[in-house]
Amino acid sequence: MDYKVSEDSVGDWLRNIVSLRKSIDLFADLVTDPADTRILIEHELATKPIRAPVPIISRPFEEAGFYDPLRAAIEWPFEHPCRTRYSDGSFGVWYGARTLETSVRETVHHFRRDTLASEIAASSRAPIYQERRVHRVRCSAMLVDLRALCAEEPRLLDPDDYAYCQALGAQLFAAALPGVQSVSARDAGGEIVGVFRQETLSDPRDVCYLTYILDPGTGRVEIEREPGRVAWRSPS
Repeated sequence: MDYKVSEDSVGDWLRNIVSLRKSIDLFADLVTDPADTRILIEHELATKPIRAPVPIISRPFEEAGFYDPLRAAIEWPFEHPCRTRYSDGSFGVWYGARTLETSVRETVHHFRRDTLASEIAASSRAPIYQERRVHRVRCSAMLVDLRALCAEEPRLLDPDDYAYCQALGAQLFAAALPGVQSVSARDAGGEIVGVFRQETLSDPRDVCYLTYILDPGTGRVEIEREPGRVAWRSPS
């Protein structure tokens, strides 16, 4: 089958991922004096066993205070492939949204569904929080344009059954195509991309932090951009 490619897929897309607003001090519960904190850090460095040679390129999580936007905003889904709308888990797909609102609607759906299915939601009525970070990332590839096909093929936007999209994604990935541009299944009129080739993504930049707050009783989610100020409310 011949597919049309989209020129307007080239440009910036928003990547909305789980990330703390503020790094956690691992020794905060043990000491309050900064001098004591420094002593504990020096002690850990002096006694912690070295399991491997020091890498030429720093790796995230080997240094607690180090944040790598390239890895967080781009590399993670390619290094940790899983089952998603356009992949059966045999390859990674990077998902981005055209607008912040579309990125929120897409990620709130999965946050609510997965959290409500968890033991935490089943055993507690207290609000459940998730902090997130939004990056702007440049895509340099012209992607397969599925937007017009979405009106003809409803399986492309099925809210729960991804079988058709996964089969299509496998076909396009095997053909070495860089990814797809489509209509959002969660935000009417919104657009998303699913990118199959990491090398087509670059230049990650911070946009904002978000906090998702789920009420397990009603299933409603409030979204804060500034702490304490609700920017969006999702329906149940």
